[in-house]
Amino acid sequence: MGTLLYGSRSVSAEFTDRALYHLQVVITAKLRRKESFTFSWQDGPQAGSGRSAIWLDPSSTIHYRFFGSKLPSLNRVWLDALMLSANSASGLVYTAEPATIEPVD
Repeated sequence: MGTLLYGSRSVSAEFTDRALYHLQVVITAKLRRKESFTFSWQDGPQAGSGRSAIWLDPSSTIHYRFFGSKLPSLNRVWLDALMLSANSASGLVYTAEPATIEPVD
């Protein structure tokens, strides 16, 4: 399990390394274009099974901590779905990887 740490590390969220890598690609693309947006996800049972959201802007401090040392392959269909979400009025909402896999070259 990888961890996304936000701000002064007071906010953390765990995702699989594969999911975290896809989120990193989408978040980085948005922030490179100097676009601000919200990112939300469902909390696990250990965090009360609620929902969390953070505001991301180009000045945000984000740390992606991966458990493994190898980069997972990217799924174009998942990246497109996450980016479509990130570009919506509700912001980036984490969703699980779809069954359809289209590798990124």
